[in-house]
Amino acid sequence: MTRLDELTIRSLGVIDEARVPIGAGFTAITGETGAGKTMLVQALALLRGERADAGVIRAGEERAAVQGVWLVDDPDAVGLVEDAGGSVDDGELILGRGISRGPDGAARSRAQAGGAAVPAGLLRELADRLVAVHGQADQQRLRSAEAQAAALDRAAGEPLRALLGEYRREHAAWTGAREAADRIRTQRDARAAEAASIRAELEALEALDPQPGEQDELAAAAHRLEHAEAWRTELAQAHAALAGDESPDAITQGAIVQAGTARRLVERASADDAALAEALEMLVQADALLQEASGSIVKALEDLERPERSLDEVQQRRADLASLERRLGRPLDEALAAAPQAALRLAELEGDDDELERLAAEEQRRLEATTALADRLSAMRAEAARRLEEAVHVELAALAMPNARLVVEVEPTAVLGASGRDRVTMLLAPHPGAEPRPVQKGASGGELSRIMLALEVALAAGPLSEQSVPTMVFDEVDAGVGGAAAIEIGRRLARLAEHCQVIVVTHLAQVAAFAEHHVRVEKGTDGRITASQVAPVEGEDRLAELARMLSGTASDAALAHARELLEDARPVG
Repeated sequence: MTRLDELTIRSLGVIDEARVPIGAGFTAITGETGAGKTMLVQALALLRGERADAGVIRAGEERAAVQGVWLVDDPDAVGLVEDAGGSVDDGELILGRGISRGPDGAARSRAQAGGAAVPAGLLRELADRLVAVHGQADQQRLRSAEAQAAALDRAAGEPLRALLGEYRREHAAWTGAREAADRIRTQRDARAAEAASIRAELEALEALDPQPGEQDELAAAAHRLEHAEAWRTELAQAHAALAGDESPDAITQGAIVQAGTARRLVERASADDAALAEALEMLVQADALLQEASGSIVKALEDLERPERSLDEVQQRRADLASLERRLGRPLDEALAAAPQAALRLAELEGDDDELERLAAEEQRRLEATTALADRLSAMRAEAARRLEEAVHVELAALAMPNARLVVEVEPTAVLGASGRDRVTMLLAPHPGAEPRPVQKGASGGELSRIMLALEVALAAGPLSEQSVPTMVFDEVDAGVGGAAAIEIGRRLARLAEHCQVIVVTHLAQVAAFAEHHVRVEKGTDGRITASQVAPVEGEDRLAELARMLSGTASDAALAHARELLEDARPVG
């Protein structure tokens, strides 16, 4: 079983140096008022990662240190340490905390776990698994709504744990479907806008049907049409230079006629001179090229006379394409090249409705299932609350609070959280007719300790059979009681110690007598410095300590009374 095995303290409060073995079961810590008993609780608080205060450093010293050795069989606790770089050897976990005074007088703190430097937050996380401190000043396990809800769930036991596991799985599935649907809904607006933009672009392209390179072609056509008259004159002159004047009495012969004449003359001469063959070939080619050029010029003149589109039509088409390009915000050729991929993207975006419909149905189905499980959790918690109230009432009656009544309210809310929809509140009615008030407001420090003890005993040792952490520390849980009530407190602490390790700081012999192990804190002084010593007491020394607690001295009567207490506290059988 996981438990604290040893506590070492250096320069903490009135304690100079102490090494305290802590046994399994019930350990009582006693000593005179002001001897430093609560320094042991303070040491555990530091090992729990609680806030360090330079004021706890022993006078005349600059630093204090505490170290706890735990025997651990909790794999989750071991995992936390190993993940932080520490080690747990043979099930032994060493936690440490050092405090020093900074230049400004504020505390400087260092924490260690398994030999590795760690943040104090890790100690707090480990502490939640290792030790709970119930003191008059810090009833943290009763002060938060989360802790009260956790205590009630412990009372409900395994049936609720199983149902809670099923609820959390369904809740996670519901929130997952809801978040996925929300993402689709959120993105759907953006995706719908994207789809609309793509659709508009494709429709505009389809309506105007621009062709790749069309704008360049239209620019060239417009240029031709704008300069048609000048080109017509120039082309006519070019044609005349090639073809000449074709009238019978023409004086001027064109290049074609002259080339033809030259070809015929050379052709006749080449019959007698083979060297002219090359010249003849070139003249033949020139004649053909001039004829072809003349034909092209004629066609160009005909096109200028009968254009496919007027200049107005060409300019209007250019204007339409330029307007579309401005709307698209990019070159038309780029838009045309991207159109096939854009069409695929549009098809993808237009499929959102089907996915959203599927997710919405999944979300509703999961919500209904989660709500039904939350209702079952509420009913189970309400039933457990009544059982817990009854069990705690029995314990409080024996702890000098016979008229006190613990009320556990379970109020379902509209919010489905990770653990259900219930708000759990523990209230205390100190006497009949009193209005129940939240326990942290309606009970004194000692009463809070006893309420916590009653809860822990009811949960761990009673029919509810559930426990929280392996080590529980009670600081003066017996404040304000004595006699038979003190004996009942001791008896219940002993019963609780059958299920976990219990460490109790007490000033009552009736409580300490039930402990299996007894540690005494004794204050001493040399006239200049006060220092306390911490040591286990057994046999006659323990008897003497109990006698001192009963009457202030180890008189024969006190020793006899102490011996009687030990006999009465001894387990039967």
